[in-house]
Amino acid sequence: MSKRGNGEGSIYQRQKDGRWVGAVTLANGKRKAVYGATYQQAKTKLREAQRDQEHGLDLSQKPQTVARFLADWLESTAKPTLRPKTHHSYAQMVRLHIVPAIGNVQLAKLTPQQVQRMMRDMSAKGLSPRTVQYTRSILRRALGYALKWSLVTRNVATLVDPPRSVRKPVQPLTGDQALAFLAYVKQHDDRLLPFFATAVLTGLRQAELLGLRWADVDLTAETLRVTHTLQRVDRRWQFVEPKTRRSARTFSLPAPVVAAIRAQKDRQAFERKLAGELWQEWELVFTTPKGTPLEPSNLNGRLHKLLDGAGLPRQGMHGLRHCFASLLLALGVAPRVVMELLGHAQISQTMDTYSHVMPAMLRDTADALGAAFAVAE
Repeated sequence: MSKRGNGEGSIYQRQKDGRWVGAVTLANGKRKAVYGATYQQAKTKLREAQRDQEHGLDLSQKPQTVARFLADWLESTAKPTLRPKTHHSYAQMVRLHIVPAIGNVQLAKLTPQQVQRMMRDMSAKGLSPRTVQYTRSILRRALGYALKWSLVTRNVATLVDPPRSVRKPVQPLTGDQALAFLAYVKQHDDRLLPFFATAVLTGLRQAELLGLRWADVDLTAETLRVTHTLQRVDRRWQFVEPKTRRSARTFSLPAPVVAAIRAQKDRQAFERKLAGELWQEWELVFTTPKGTPLEPSNLNGRLHKLLDGAGLPRQGMHGLRHCFASLLLALGVAPRVVMELLGHAQISQTMDTYSHVMPAMLRDTADALGAAFAVAE
């Protein structure tokens, strides 16, 4: 016979094992039981279940761990909406950092303290603030869906503070240094001169340069279209849509880039003939001597060697993009135009990244105003 607690009609003790049982009625009319070794334990669990239900938690769902939820979310929700390389990055962060720290925790029971502890331990291991921030943002995005689906009552990742990240000032090549770099590459007849010249004078992202096809270039009209990128994901090359709507853009090419791409077309025709049956046709503008895509690691290695030879400071491919943007701003090109050429989604992204150029622009503006209104002195 079951024994009920005084005044608690929804809590009773089972005669067969002495455990106390509480039951809460679900939206579908069914009842969900909670158990405790004592009456007080069952009462506490029942109150927690009732509170969770009041906050919108779907108690009819089977409990799942953070690891199980993230695995399902990555495959069924994130994968169809993310670029392949981004999805791969998300999965890597989940596997390396989130699952080892909190993967075994029940999703509905995850606390802000557990997330904060995960981030603290990541920092203690020497991981950069940027990596910790990125990992938190992935978890926050995933838990946003869990909240929407009534699997949790709050998004605990929004309740913790990520480590402060100090952005290193951008120090790209100056105009004279960029000119010296291209002159050095030309002097040594490097086959990548057209690639580096296009990078410096268009500011294209590395993946945009790698994926540039001949169909995207009109040498007669002297224009270039960015229609996709080429990325290596899980050791396989994939053509991917541009990062944002603004990333798909058309350039009017300066004369040196037109000349460089014409030279690349002639060189590629020669290399195709030389390679014979070994040639692989990808219809790309910039390729290896056998027609295959250029490897990013080889590009950066070659760039470092050329910069060292020219006596210039080392930087990666993204540094050439910074060089292009800084040169335009220093020349007085409107930030909105620079934003469009770079394919940034927002003007704030352009201004925040290249704020180091602003003091000189402000000084030039002040001098121009002073000259224009000198008569008022």
